[in-house]
Amino acid sequence: MKLPLTVDCHYVQSQFACSYLITEGKQAVFIETNTTHAVPRLLSALKARNLKPEQVKYIIITHVHLDHAGGSSALVQACPNATLLTHPRASQHVIDPTHLIESAKKVYGDEIFGNLYGRIEPIPAERVRTMEDGEVIPFHSRDFQFFYTRGHANHHFCIGDSESEGIFTGDSFGIAYPALQSRGLFIFPSTSPTQFDPAEARKSISKIVNRNPKRVFLTHFGGVKKVREAASQLLKHLDFAESLVEKAKGSDLPDAELPQFCERILENYFKDSLQKHGIHVYQSIWETIRMDIQLNAAGIAFLANKLRRPAT
Repeated sequence: MKLPLTVDCHYVQSQFACSYLITEGKQAVFIETNTTHAVPRLLSALKARNLKPEQVKYIIITHVHLDHAGGSSALVQACPNATLLTHPRASQHVIDPTHLIESAKKVYGDEIFGNLYGRIEPIPAERVRTMEDGEVIPFHSRDFQFFYTRGHANHHFCIGDSESEGIFTGDSFGIAYPALQSRGLFIFPSTSPTQFDPAEARKSISKIVNRNPKRVFLTHFGGVKKVREAASQLLKHLDFAESLVEKAKGSDLPDAELPQFCERILENYFKDSLQKHGIHVYQSIWETIRMDIQLNAAGIAFLANKLRRPAT
């Protein structure tokens, strides 16, 4: 069995976000690109497999969030024969990334944006191919099958790999940082803005589990074999997230105060969950998940705000 190589992209810190490299014969595939800053690491991993950038056939992104796809333009430029495979709703944003860049800069500011993501260029449309739900493409001894998974983002798909009997799940099957695995599997969902949908997230988890993979490959971070146990934890955390959406929606707080309200509650929930799991909440552990707590709280608050307004 030929398993993919996990490439640590050193995004924010080590073992926080990864890309996967698959090699067959004299060709290669990258799944996820992380950011422009990660591209030299990806090319170094390719070189270590005695392959050149010209031998990369496909670059695949699960969705267009910048910690998964921000390095796409730089990697496509470095790999002249590669085709970028995307969800149809993601393709427009890699061909013209203006909206993505402007939105991210509003959140982070120019300096932090540059430090996190680097320069993002448009990708020529002829280098981009969109994948339909259920579509299969062969790659030497293996097939890749693409299936749509909403809940985290509407432009998200996962990729089944026949050779490893695994699924590359992007953010649809949660986050399991190695630093949190000392007492057994500890995994939690990503509920970040702006398209978090608990019902669709549950459907996507079911889609993944029902395919009976032997393992899942998370972008955050690495392979997980205990797929059903992971699903059980994710569903439990989603139940809490949905209850927090309702609590925030029904509170008397103004919209602008909901993110901080959700963050305080989510912090206590994570501390309690980690302690029940036997994980001592040292400062290093807390720093590992602080960004996710903030993003997850923001996504929950965003959905609560949206639900406060009647559909028109």
